[in-house]
Amino acid sequence: MAILKPLTVALIGCGRMGQIYADLFNTLPDTELIAIAETNAERRHAVGARFGVEALFADAAELFASAKPDLAAIVLPGKYIRDATLAAVAAGVRGVAVEKPIGAVLADVDDMVDACAEAGVVLAGGNLQRAMTEVQQAAARIHAGEFGPLIGACVHRYGGEISGGGCQHIAVLRLFTGAEITEVIAWAEPEEALHREDDEGLNINGQFLLSNGLVCPVFPGPTPYTGIDVWTADTLIRWDWGPPQIYRGIDAGGNRQAIDPQYTPAAYPQFSYTGTSMLSFIDVVRRGVTHEKELWISGRDLRHSLEVAIAAKRSALRGNMPVALPLTDRSLSLYPRAYRWLGGDQSGRPQSADEAGGGEN
Repeated sequence: MAILKPLTVALIGCGRMGQIYADLFNTLPDTELIAIAETNAERRHAVGARFGVEALFADAAELFASAKPDLAAIVLPGKYIRDATLAAVAAGVRGVAVEKPIGAVLADVDDMVDACAEAGVVLAGGNLQRAMTEVQQAAARIHAGEFGPLIGACVHRYGGEISGGGCQHIAVLRLFTGAEITEVIAWAEPEEALHREDDEGLNINGQFLLSNGLVCPVFPGPTPYTGIDVWTADTLIRWDWGPPQIYRGIDAGGNRQAIDPQYTPAAYPQFSYTGTSMLSFIDVVRRGVTHEKELWISGRDLRHSLEVAIAAKRSALRGNMPVALPLTDRSLSLYPRAYRWLGGDQSGRPQSADEAGGGEN
């Protein structure tokens, strides 16, 4: 069997999260980190030295004018992801991976999805728990029918950041149920958060109608759980921000009985689900864009999460009217909080050059 050459990678954005990606791409045998774009000059030079990369640039446009990577990993605040993605596609990359949240305006995200589709470029998501190997294994067992047909699902703690953080809930819910959210009915509080442009502090109570016929209650706070439950006649699978717990059968006291899921450990566990997300991305790029639906987390998944969050807020603003998906008005938007939209340097959480270079905070 022929030995495949490593895929070359350009990293667009090398703040705290980007540095995890840089370490990952330097570790994986299938990738070679060849270029970094970082707007902060001190940090740019610090991460170049730390990760052994000499091709350093101020932004994506400057990078793609000089470098021709196979892959682009865009680890920027949400405000800048669209333009960097379009620049990567125009440069002829084979795949783009973007961080969460993918954007704020549906039309902007559509631009990214459409540009990648038209160019035959794989569009992957990034650091989401949907890509955790245990989450994927649990989903595969659900879909294989091991536990019987699903009869219920619910969402816990869809609040605080329904776009920036809630994208995790929606991505796992859609994976476990194998269904799309077709309608949202929502109530929201507090009132002042409902009228902000961003999602900070907004808590949603309501229900999702799924394409498989399930009606999924949505709770705004801990119940005390904070993730996703799905269940069959005798089994409950619970994702609560970690490897899913599986309860099957009833114990002598009449309670659900936890079982050992016997998950297979992930490769490169030091990188957790960032690592498994990128391994899935690399695999799909190798096999071709026709396999994009097999990504463990995709750009389309991130778009769905944003669309559901926008629909929930819209329903609450309209007196709890049902809102059908997909949304027809693509100008609708929901911004994440400042740290996710603008980055730490512009929202009171700057990173020193010493920390970027591998030193302590």
